[in-house]
Amino acid sequence: MAILLGSASVLFLMLSLNYNQETPTQNEANEDIELVNEILIEDSLEKNEFYLPEVPKGIMFCNEEIPLNISDVHEMLDNEMIVNNYWHSQTFRLLKRSNRFFPEIEPILKEYGVPEDMKYLLLAESGLRNVTSPAGAKGYWQFMKSTALEYDLEISKDVDERYHLEKATVAACKYLKKAHKRFDSWVLAAAAYNMGSGGLSNQIKKQKTNNYFRLHLNSETSRYVYRILAIKSIMESPENYGFKFGKKDLYQPYSYDTYLVDTTIHNLIDFSSAINANYKMLKKANPWLISNKLSNEKKKVYTLKIIKE
Repeated sequence: MAILLGSASVLFLMLSLNYNQETPTQNEANEDIELVNEILIEDSLEKNEFYLPEVPKGIMFCNEEIPLNISDVHEMLDNEMIVNNYWHSQTFRLLKRSNRFFPEIEPILKEYGVPEDMKYLLLAESGLRNVTSPAGAKGYWQFMKSTALEYDLEISKDVDERYHLEKATVAACKYLKKAHKRFDSWVLAAAAYNMGSGGLSNQIKKQKTNNYFRLHLNSETSRYVYRILAIKSIMESPENYGFKFGKKDLYQPYSYDTYLVDTTIHNLIDFSSAINANYKMLKKANPWLISNKLSNEKKKVYTLKIIKE
């Protein structure tokens, strides 16, 4: 008896051999193997079906209509829909994290008059993680040091507010508002966030068009808005793209205790002990504290959060 284990089934082949009979020829043996392989492949295909994600028939971004009637625009969005729909692990992580952090971001966008759709730009930038790009951009909103300082984010040996979700979101809002005023388009403001307002302005002048969808830009910026649109489409209707989960599967928003500090903290571990808090929860809630102390010669008031366990 030979037992072959497939991906979804167990196939039993019983071969009775009579020693008085002639041994099967090699061709007959090959035919048997081909038959078994064919059955296993068919069975595997039935259990692993893949579908092309549907491109939305119409889509708006920050109240601006995306011209999907242009074949190139449709194909570019189609490409990003496929990439992001089948990047399952990342998309599930975005769904989980956004449930925790969007409630902190959305009120800030509203306060500064930035459309809520810009929260999807944040997902495209960092996946809601405090990461560092190869070029040196850091934090949730991926600010370079010079831009961060221009928009009033503190960077020192102990503090890097690019890692501060609320303050970095305020800085991003200011940047996007300024870009929108310059280009009179939120789509172009998003593109400017990726390649810089100066670089985008130069291309608009050279190519004599201010239509993002008609501009020939570098490969990253050419894909950038489409990636945001794909993420927006999937995040707003995940079930339509095969992402099945319950509310309980999502990361819940944190609850915090807060402390106002206007003096130097020489050792954050000792500080945590003094307030009967866990050092890990202090660092997790305040990733902008990049060392084990907080120098504060200017008596600036900092708000420190502690995650309630």
